[in-house]
Amino acid sequence: MAAPVVAATASVAAVFLSGAHRRLGASVEEVRMSLPGDELLPTAQVQNDRACTLPAAPADVWPWIAQLGQDKAGFYSWEALENLAGCQIVGATRVHPEWQNIAVGDPFRLHPDVALRVARVEPGRALVVTSQGGDALGDMAIETTWAFCLSPIDGSTGSPATRLHLRERYCTPSRASRALTEATSVISALMSWRMMSNLAALVSVS
Repeated sequence: MAAPVVAATASVAAVFLSGAHRRLGASVEEVRMSLPGDELLPTAQVQNDRACTLPAAPADVWPWIAQLGQDKAGFYSWEALENLAGCQIVGATRVHPEWQNIAVGDPFRLHPDVALRVARVEPGRALVVTSQGGDALGDMAIETTWAFCLSPIDGSTGSPATRLHLRERYCTPSRASRALTEATSVISALMSWRMMSNLAALVSVS
C-alpha cells in the first residue's frame, strides 16, 4: 500500500510545484486577458484559470451556469466528495427553469453555512461571484472572486461551440491564508476539471 500512496503524493507535489494546477486547460493568452470580475480584486495575489471548449452555443450553456450553487444544481463535480465536507448537494442533470432568475446581490452558496454573493450577471456571457458582502471564509479573512465566462467559438464545421473560462482570484493578507489558498488550489483544479467534463457531456445532450 505504501508505494501507491508515495506515488500519488509525489504526483500531487509535482503538480503543485510546477504550478500546472493554476492553468488547467487555459492558454497563456487566456491567463493574461482581463475578465469580468477582475476589477473587484485588483491586488489579488493568487489567480487560477481553468478553461475548456463546450459543444454548444453560449446561449445554451448559460442556463447550466445560471443554476450553479449548493442549494440549486450543485457544481457538476464529485458530489460524494463535496458531501463528505457537509455540502449537502443534490446535483442536477437538466436545466431547471425555477433556478434561472439569478440577480446581483443573490447568495451563491458553496455550503449550507457558507455563501458568496453574486456580483455580476451577463446572461450568455458571464457570472461573477464574490466574497465581498457574503458569508464565506470566516477568520482567515481571504477575499475571493469566482468568474464563469463564456465566449463563442466560430468552428469550421459550422457546429456551435463555447469557450468556458473559469477564474478564481484571491487576496491573502497573511502567510496562513496564503498557504491555505495554495493548498486548496490543487483540490480546486481537480474539482473544476470534473465540472468542465460533466458540463461538456450535459450540454451535448440538452
